[in-house]
Amino acid sequence: MTIKQLRAFQAVAQTLSFTQACERLHLSQPALSLAIKGLEETLGGALLIRSTRSVRLTPEGETLLPMAKRLLTDWDNAEDLLRQRFTLQLGRVAVAAMPSIACNRLPRALRVFREQFPKVNVTVHDVINEQVIDMVRQQQVELGVAFEPETSEGVDFLPLFDDTFVAVVAPESPLANAGAIDWNALLDHDFITLQRPSMVRILMEQALALRGTELPVAFESHQLATVGRMVASGLGVSAVPALCREQMHELGARCLPLHDPQIRRTVGVVIGAGQELSTAARALYDVLRNTLQQTDP
Repeated sequence: MTIKQLRAFQAVAQTLSFTQACERLHLSQPALSLAIKGLEETLGGALLIRSTRSVRLTPEGETLLPMAKRLLTDWDNAEDLLRQRFTLQLGRVAVAAMPSIACNRLPRALRVFREQFPKVNVTVHDVINEQVIDMVRQQQVELGVAFEPETSEGVDFLPLFDDTFVAVVAPESPLANAGAIDWNALLDHDFITLQRPSMVRILMEQALALRGTELPVAFESHQLATVGRMVASGLGVSAVPALCREQMHELGARCLPLHDPQIRRTVGVVIGAGQELSTAARALYDVLRNTLQQTDP
């Protein structure tokens, strides 16, 4: 059966007139008759009894009519739903983002996306960098925002910007008025950082290990907000990606350029390797690409 054949049958069955059915469907009578004939041949028997004066349904036609109505309604609903999704009048997209992005840059991007596509629902998974990659690989989300993965197996990485680490100190710290500091000066103070397996922690440990230095940790937490508040309270110092600068300032801490070594890592969008994104996910990616730009010096 085809949709065209079902529509032809329903129109004749409801009007009991080939002439009226032709007008309703904007078809010629030969085209309508051909559609009905094709449907009957497909099903194996007559659905309509047509005479010079009238048209009526056979028992099989009576059985088919309510089913045809349901099938055509479902088809029209599906067509309408998909059209709304393709035009972003309706939709849903899931994105995973590491905390440093989720807390700092992502809300701005989502505000822009919401203004453009108010009917599209967005689910945000605020998880550590490694989980972002895993969720994309396992197709739990269409998009991830994370540091460039160590291996590209199962994912494609679309770079957005390079981010460098900055020092975080209390306003009353003797380091607060320095133009820039190095790691030796920073590590003279109690160090506060995220717990493993945070990629922020791992990147710092790897960079210092290349210089033969261990990362001495006095305090550690799962949350960047807690780290920032501890630093602001004078418990010690820290280092975070520069994209967290605004958040650290809001928590009462100060950020300074940090060098020797300078830790730099590319941030970008992660998608499944060879994956075709939904219309909503493509639209969100375009917004992320245009708004998640590195603005801090």
